[in-house]
Amino acid sequence: MKHRQIIGCLLAGALCATPAMAQELTGTLKNVKETGAITLGFRDSSIPFSYLDDNQKPVGYAMDICYKIVDAVKKELKLDKLEVKLNPVTSSTRIPLLANGTIDLECGSTTNNAERQKQISYTNTHFLTASRYVTKKASKINAIDDLKGKSVVSTAGTTNIKQLTEANAARGLNINIIPAKDHAEAFLMVETDRAVAFVMDDILLASLVAGSKAPDDYTISKDAFSKPEPYGIMLRKDDPAFKKVVDAATSALYTGGEAQKIYDKWFTQKIPPKGLNLNTPISAELKNEFAKPSDSPDPDSYK
Repeated sequence: MKHRQIIGCLLAGALCATPAMAQELTGTLKNVKETGAITLGFRDSSIPFSYLDDNQKPVGYAMDICYKIVDAVKKELKLDKLEVKLNPVTSSTRIPLLANGTIDLECGSTTNNAERQKQISYTNTHFLTASRYVTKKASKINAIDDLKGKSVVSTAGTTNIKQLTEANAARGLNINIIPAKDHAEAFLMVETDRAVAFVMDDILLASLVAGSKAPDDYTISKDAFSKPEPYGIMLRKDDPAFKKVVDAATSALYTGGEAQKIYDKWFTQKIPPKGLNLNTPISAELKNEFAKPSDSPDPDSYK
């Protein structure tokens, strides 16, 4: 009798354990495990973070970080192989495509701010930038106030175009603000004199100038529309299990020193496809962030 009771208890325990184990995975991790695939959102012209090389393959600093996250997810789920799908995104589509499940991580140059954190989450900051403008030296634009009454472009769906709009109203500049579909189109408008300036994150402006036909023709403003702002890899909100894996992966990458090597690869050495060198050594603020990783949207926390 006791023998049968023991067997019965073991069977009951096994039956009870099965659903419990199945419930361990939720959200993105569950979906990745079931499909054997994870989807990365990439940008086509956010050099050197996420852009297309000569073979139309997405490459860049943020892409390298995302692939490290993929390795951590694969290890966490104990998968022999994990298919990586790549899906293009723009400034306007990146949050909707993340929210609706089309992509699982957004690997680009996306500013982490409190307003966006109401819709999505970020992992630890991988870059710090500020919002400035690029203009032709011949335009003799030396300050934000010199943009008064001029046509100025910025990329639709970015924090930069919002900052430009706010500054325009606050200072009564009467700027004609032109929204562009992507960074390449926006820079082309300055290049072809359809706009006198392009407002964007300073590092992206530096990359566009370096890759232009005549880099010496341009200057990037000292005046800024913002404090230093953090960039982060985006993931879906309210998915704590996935965020825990992603945060652990980026934290290990940053504190372990490997991130410095990845940074140097993209910011202080020649990069594809044209062999440009952005000559942008890591800042003291970013070094400090790597030592103590954070997903804070507050610019003041990175001083």
